[in-house]
Amino acid sequence: MCGIICCCGKVDGQAFEEGFARTFDRGPDMSRTERVGGGLMGFHRLSIMGLDERGMQPFRRGRSAAVCNGELYGFRELKKQLEEKGYSFISGSDCELILPLYAEYGTDMFGMLDAEFAMVIYDGERGEWIAARDPIGIRPLYWGKSADGVVCFASEARNLTALCRNVEPFPPGCYWKGGEFVRYCDITKTGEKVRGDLDEICGNIRKKLIAGVEKRLDADAPVGFLLSGGLDSSLVCSIAAKKLGKIRTFAVGMRKDAIDLKYAREAAEYIGSEHTEIYMTFFDVLAALEEVIYCLGTFDITTIRASLGMYILCREIRRISDVRVLLTGEISDELFGYKYTDFAPSAEEFQKESEKRVRELHMFDVLRADRCISSNSLEARVPFGDLDFVRYVMSIDPQLKMNKYGMGKYLLRKAFEGEFLPESILWREKAAFSDAVGHSMVDLLKEEAEKRYTDGEFAAKREKYAYHCPPFTKESLMYREIFERYYPGCAEMISGFWMPNRSWKGCDVDDPSARVLSNYGKSGS
Repeated sequence: MCGIICCCGKVDGQAFEEGFARTFDRGPDMSRTERVGGGLMGFHRLSIMGLDERGMQPFRRGRSAAVCNGELYGFRELKKQLEEKGYSFISGSDCELILPLYAEYGTDMFGMLDAEFAMVIYDGERGEWIAARDPIGIRPLYWGKSADGVVCFASEARNLTALCRNVEPFPPGCYWKGGEFVRYCDITKTGEKVRGDLDEICGNIRKKLIAGVEKRLDADAPVGFLLSGGLDSSLVCSIAAKKLGKIRTFAVGMRKDAIDLKYAREAAEYIGSEHTEIYMTFFDVLAALEEVIYCLGTFDITTIRASLGMYILCREIRRISDVRVLLTGEISDELFGYKYTDFAPSAEEFQKESEKRVRELHMFDVLRADRCISSNSLEARVPFGDLDFVRYVMSIDPQLKMNKYGMGKYLLRKAFEGEFLPESILWREKAAFSDAVGHSMVDLLKEEAEKRYTDGEFAAKREKYAYHCPPFTKESLMYREIFERYYPGCAEMISGFWMPNRSWKGCDVDDPSARVLSNYGKSGS
C-alpha cells in the first residue's frame, strides 16, 4: 500500500504537508512532494515491486507525471510490449508503466488494466489532470475542492480535511478529466447470464479463483496470509500453499471464546503452513477503538466491529515478522451471498442485492481491509476481487447462486471439493468475522456504550446527527462521536449503515450481525 495526494492547482502548502503526513504509515519507506503543472503531487512509498529507490514516484516522462497506488497484474508482459514500441524503463516497478500506457491509449487504458489502482496523471502535453480508480475500489481514493475551487485527490479522507470544504469517495470504475467523472466500467453489469451445467460452472469458478490467487503472489517483498478458518480465507491459503509450498498464516481471536482460532488452526495444519495465533483482550480492543475509527474514517457499526480484530492482528504481524504483503478473503460474500441473502424472495432480488453490495464494497469490507492493513504499513491483496473472477461470478444465473442447497455459497464449496480443504472447513457454516474473533468482543462493546450514555443522553445526543444516518443504538452513537472528532462535517461520505436488506421477511433486525438472524444456526460454533 502506498499513499498519494495531489492538488491540481495552488493550495496552502502547510495544509498540504499536514494532510500528506497523516497517512505516512501507508508508505514509510520513502516520501516525496513535487510541484507538477502548477499543482502538487505527494507520494508515500511502501516498496513491494522494484524495491530500490528507482521505483519511487512521482514517475515523470517529459512534462508529464503520475502517482499510482496500485498493482498491475501481468505487468511484465505489458512492459515487453511497450519496450517493443520504443519505451525504456529504469525500475522494476509495475507503476512505471502508467505514463507509457497513457501515452499509447489515453483514458482507454483504464478499462484495459488487470489491476487494482488509484492514480493521478498530469498530461504535460495538454496541461490536463486525470484521476482514476479501479472498478471495485480496492485501492482507496477521495476527492474534494479547496475554498478556491482547486480539485484535490488523496488516498484517504483525512489527507484532505484541512484542504477541502467537502470530501467524497472517488467512484470506483470511473476516471475524472476536465472536471467530469466518466464511468469506464460497471463491474456489476454483465451481458448474457451463464446457465447450464453445474460442474462446468464450478470448474470455471475453481480455475478463475486459482488464477486470481496465483497472480497476487508476485511480489518482491515477503508475502503472508490472513486465515480466519472460514471458507474464503482458507481457500486462498490452500491455493497459495499448493503453488508456493510452505506459506505463513496469521489468525486472531479473543482469549475467552474465539470461534475462528480453532478452525484456523485446523486449516493451517491441513495445508502445512507456518501458523501464528494472536490473542487479544477487551482491554486491547478498547485501547484500539479510537485509533481504528480514525484510520477507517467511518462510523459504520459492522465495519468497526470487524476491523478491531483485523487491525490488532495486522499491527502484530508488522511487529513480529518481515511480511509486507497480505492476501485476504474479502469479497466472496458479496458475490456468493451472506447469511441474510438466504431470505432473498427471488433470484432477481438476490442479484440486485449482490450488485448493490459490490458497488458499495469500497465503503465497507474493502475499506476495512485497506485501512487495517495499510495503517500498519502492509499491503492488502484480495483474490476474490480479481476482475475476471468477479465478472464471471456476477454473470452466473442467480437462480444457481441462491441457497437452495441447504448450504450458503454452495457453488464455491462444490468448486473446491477434493484435496484443497478438510470437509469440516469446506462445508463449515458461515460465521460473522466480528463475532468469530469472540462473541464476547461485541457484547462488551455494547456494554461499554451502555456505561457511556443514559437513555436520556442517548436520545438527546443522537438528534445532533438527525441530518444523516442518525445513530440508532448507544454503540452506534459511541462510534459516531469518535468519528466526528476527526471528520467533522464529513459524515455524508458514508452512504449509510451496512445492514441486511430490511425489506425482506426475516431481515428486519436492529443489529448488523448475522448472529441475530434466525438462520444463524451452527455458524457460531
